[in-house]
Amino acid sequence: MKKALSVLLALALAVSLTACGGGDKPAESKTDESQAPAAESTAPAAEEQKAPSGETVNWNFATGGSTGTYYAYGGVIANVFSEKVPNVKLTVQSTGASKANIFSLDDNEAQIGFVQNDVMDYAMKGESLFKEDGAITSFSAVAALYPETCQIVGAKGLASVADLKGKNVSVGDAGSGVEFNATQILAAYGIDINKDITKHNLSFGDSAEALKDGKIDAFFCVAGAPTTAITELATTNDISIISVDKEHADQLKKDYPFYSDISIPANTYKGVDADVQTVAVKATIICRNDLPEDAVYNLVKGIFDNKDMIAESHAKGKLLDPNYAVEAISVPFHPGAEKYFKEIGVMK
Repeated sequence: MKKALSVLLALALAVSLTACGGGDKPAESKTDESQAPAAESTAPAAEEQKAPSGETVNWNFATGGSTGTYYAYGGVIANVFSEKVPNVKLTVQSTGASKANIFSLDDNEAQIGFVQNDVMDYAMKGESLFKEDGAITSFSAVAALYPETCQIVGAKGLASVADLKGKNVSVGDAGSGVEFNATQILAAYGIDINKDITKHNLSFGDSAEALKDGKIDAFFCVAGAPTTAITELATTNDISIISVDKEHADQLKKDYPFYSDISIPANTYKGVDADVQTVAVKATIICRNDLPEDAVYNLVKGIFDNKDMIAESHAKGKLLDPNYAVEAISVPFHPGAEKYFKEIGVMK
C-alpha cells in the first residue's frame, strides 16, 4: 500500500545539478505541500549512502513540484554542495512534496527530502494525513529552514477568525496539509470546519479568483509571505489578512508543537498597513535514520557554513538560522544533525 502510493505520488524528474546551474528562482505562489503535482518515480535509489567516513555519498533529494519553492531551493543547495562540499553529492528530484517525500524516504527511493514540520509530525504519529497508512518512523529531522506562514485572507471588514463562522471559506485542496491547518485554527476558535462554515477545497490561485468574484468570503493559504496569488488579488480587491491572536496562538502551540509564532509585516500586501500576528509551520529537511552520522553532520554544516552563498541564489537562504532550525521540531533529530547543533551551542 505504502509503496504503491509512493510510486503514484512521488518522483517524476531526477535532475543532477552542478555548480553552474544556480540561477533557478522560487515560485512563491506555490506551497509545495498543497499544490505540487503527483508524479511517478523514475529515479533509482542512491547507491552509496553508506560510504565509509571521508568518501563521497550520493543522495537523492526529494523536493516538490518543479514550479515550487522546495524544488528551486533544493536546486540551489545542491549547486552549493557540488562546489563547496565535495563529500556529499545531491540529485534533486521533483515530487508530490511532503507526504510523497516521506513515503519516498521510507522506501529508500530518496535519502533526504523537504517536508512541512506538521506533516512529519503526522507521519511519526500515524495521524491526520497518515491515519490510513499508519505511523512511519524511518526518518529523522535534519534542520528547519524557513517558515510557511498560515495566512487567512478575507474580504475587507473580516477582522477575526471568529468572523468566519457561517461564511464561505476555502481551506486548500481536500486532504492537504493546508486543510488540516485550517481545521486546527478554526477549532481553536470553536468553529467546526464541517459544520460551521461552507467549506470549499480550492487551490490558492482558484481561491483568490473565487474571493475576487465574491464566491467565497475567505481562504487559507500556507506559504511564504508574500505569496503571489495574494499579492495579485490585493492589487484589484480590498482584502484583510486575519490575525491569529496571541491567546489562540498559544493554545495552538500547546496542542500542536509544530506551530510557531510569526508576524506578517505591514505593507506585505497592498492595503494591509499594520503587522498581522499569526502562526507558521516550517519547511524542514529530513533524512533516513540509517544515513551515516558523519555524512549528515557534513550536510548540516555545509548548509550553515555556506548560507551566504545560498542566500545569493535564493531569497529563502536569508532566513537560515541555526536557532530557528531546531525550534518547534517534534520529531527526533538525526545524530549527525544533533552533533552539529550541539557543537555550535544551539542544542543541549
